[in-house]
Amino acid sequence: MTQTPQLTIIGGGMAGSEAAWQAANMGISVRIIEMRPQVETFAHRTGNMAEMVCSNSFRSDDSEQNAVGLLHWEMRAADSIIMHTADEHKLPAGGALAVDRDPFAETVTAKLAAHPNIDITYGEVTDLPETGPTIIATGPLTGSALADAIAKEAGQDALAFFDAIAPIVYADSIDMGLAWRQSRYDKGDTLEEQEAYINCPLTHEQYEAFIDALLAAEKTQFKEGETAGYFDGCLPIEVMAERGRETLRYGPMKPVGLTNPHDPQTKAHAVVQLRRDNALGTLYNIVGFQTKMTYGAQKRVFAMIPGLQDASFARLGGIHRNTFINSPTLLDAQMRLRTKPHIRFAGQITGVEGYVESASMGLLAGRMAAAEIMGETLPDVPDTTAMGALVTHITGGAEAKTFQPMNVNFGLFPPVEGLKSGRRGRKDRYKAYTDRAKAAWTGWLTPTSQAAE
Repeated sequence: MTQTPQLTIIGGGMAGSEAAWQAANMGISVRIIEMRPQVETFAHRTGNMAEMVCSNSFRSDDSEQNAVGLLHWEMRAADSIIMHTADEHKLPAGGALAVDRDPFAETVTAKLAAHPNIDITYGEVTDLPETGPTIIATGPLTGSALADAIAKEAGQDALAFFDAIAPIVYADSIDMGLAWRQSRYDKGDTLEEQEAYINCPLTHEQYEAFIDALLAAEKTQFKEGETAGYFDGCLPIEVMAERGRETLRYGPMKPVGLTNPHDPQTKAHAVVQLRRDNALGTLYNIVGFQTKMTYGAQKRVFAMIPGLQDASFARLGGIHRNTFINSPTLLDAQMRLRTKPHIRFAGQITGVEGYVESASMGLLAGRMAAAEIMGETLPDVPDTTAMGALVTHITGGAEAKTFQPMNVNFGLFPPVEGLKSGRRGRKDRYKAYTDRAKAAWTGWLTPTSQAAE
């Protein structure tokens, strides 16, 4: 009797964890190789699978009006370990899905370790495997040796951009005499959800002084040969400020949908929001405040925010180099490396941006690899679904010359004919996108799930 080949997954982040779970549930023997904690990275703190290093938010959970929420729905329908575990450890966050990051990662790790078809080993992989079904899901912080091997095989340099991390504040150091609890537009079904954020208001004068200090602050210097190419969805606040003094006020510091109970008659010129970062409610991260300011500068500048003048930080912001491949050039529709088709790529290294986007590409790669091991080929995922739109984008839908990391969004979906364009028709249009996607995803998922049984 011929032994079924083992699937090797390099990297135990969101994508690697999800890929392992999906393949193992299809009956495939899986080995995860994770370099942490033996080899540390700038951003990670533990050796747990699926550790969250930037935000603790999976963003909107609205599956009818938001592409990210639709992606949540599709992943839940496919028995996603990432989504089910996120639901187990969710925190109040208005209409968003935020999680208690440490218990989340610990639970994912425990579930994977307990699965009879999954083996986890620790160590660094420095070269591309020559044989055997493999998924590379090493993420944007791929080890330098493996990154060099990937670049060498691709015949071109791997693309790179820079990503920033937002600071985390101790809740008891926030001055609630100036700040207040409220989700924007009071979103949420419970009082806890409606008060999921802490808000710090700024007057016009305070905002202008904050922008001046932000622009003048000392920034982290790049090493020789590095260039500051940022993904637009995760810009440092000082880079946003450099694009225009009002940019932050129309971005993470927008004051809309909020009323200050300390002074309800006065409309804040700008508002800094903090979101709960753990179940105890002892830690809050500053929403959208990724930064490359030096630690000293961060303490000085953030102390100018009313309510944070005496704040203590559990973690200050930082910046690190992220690497991803030119997927439209290198990968086929089954997410295989064209020059070495026994190797698939998944997660942020493929050029998707965001926790759920990364995990969803792991979900597809795991299922595709498992089916191939069993002698089958899964049909293409409909591009009318959130996952299909993403995988189509990275494997050929995007322009290779201008390829950059992309979040899931309705702009990646084929239009629904006969619907009104523009802002006024947006609600009906988005509902049509999500209804169509759910039907298409269910139709694709059912036979592929049955094939695994």
